[in-house]
Amino acid sequence: MTLTNDKADAGTPTPASRPDDESTSEPAARRRRVPVHKIGLYGLLGIAALTALFPLLWMVSGSLQTLTELLTNQSFVPSDPQWGNYVTAWVEGDLGTYLRNSVIYTGAAVLGILLVSSLAGYALARLEFAGKGVFTFVILAVMIIPAPAMFLAQYKLLISLGLTNNPVGYVLILITSGIPMSTLIMRSFFVSQPRDLEEAAALDGAGPLRVFWSVILPLARPGLAAVAVIQGLGAWNEYLMALVLFDDNELMPIQRGLTAFTSAETPQQQVLLAATTISIVPVIVFYLMAQRHIVKGIGAGALK
Repeated sequence: MTLTNDKADAGTPTPASRPDDESTSEPAARRRRVPVHKIGLYGLLGIAALTALFPLLWMVSGSLQTLTELLTNQSFVPSDPQWGNYVTAWVEGDLGTYLRNSVIYTGAAVLGILLVSSLAGYALARLEFAGKGVFTFVILAVMIIPAPAMFLAQYKLLISLGLTNNPVGYVLILITSGIPMSTLIMRSFFVSQPRDLEEAAALDGAGPLRVFWSVILPLARPGLAAVAVIQGLGAWNEYLMALVLFDDNELMPIQRGLTAFTSAETPQQQVLLAATTISIVPVIVFYLMAQRHIVKGIGAGALK
């Protein structure tokens, strides 16, 4: 009987044989530790972010100062914020008209570029036709030519079409200027996409345009967002062609409105900074809206 109890006691696990709490918590503690190299990486990224944000912070700070305070650089933080600078910039600079024009021009140009470049990029990526290589080479060659070098040819063409001092002619120039780069971006995106869904849709009887519109284009939202951001910023900041093409100030984009406060006789740098701050607000909003699609990544598709 005693032997049986000893065996039973020997087979019973004692508290000492169980894993202690410290060994159980080691994996969790290991997961909570941040590697040293990541700390350095985060530090460098933080410094880079502050470096990029400093000009914007300085612009907002200067827009809330008086001219004397701005020129003497007394403090980075305004002692008495001058919110009236924004009212002056909006009223005296007629920024409402210029801002409306830029929104219309940029929106129309981006839509036109997305439509043409997505169709052209899909054709170069998926279709086989004569002269495909030559067509791609021509697009690359056009990108090498600086935009100011084409101003004279573009302006003479618009004169022959009767589109000078006309918003339609200006939007067409913006579209044609953005198509080459956007086409190559969309072509690279379509080439990286698998053909499985296209082949499945073709087996179901869908034609090339139906496959493009219903299958490929929804998967191309990250690429479309990237093109929209790049070309939207370019169209929003365009000034030289507008200066050449438009004779009426009522048709000028927002960049023309900023020049109203650059007179040497009556310097208004603080009002110019306020007008510049107003002009970048739509760009920031547009970028934040498009960034959500870019961050999702190109790999987010139906096959995933």
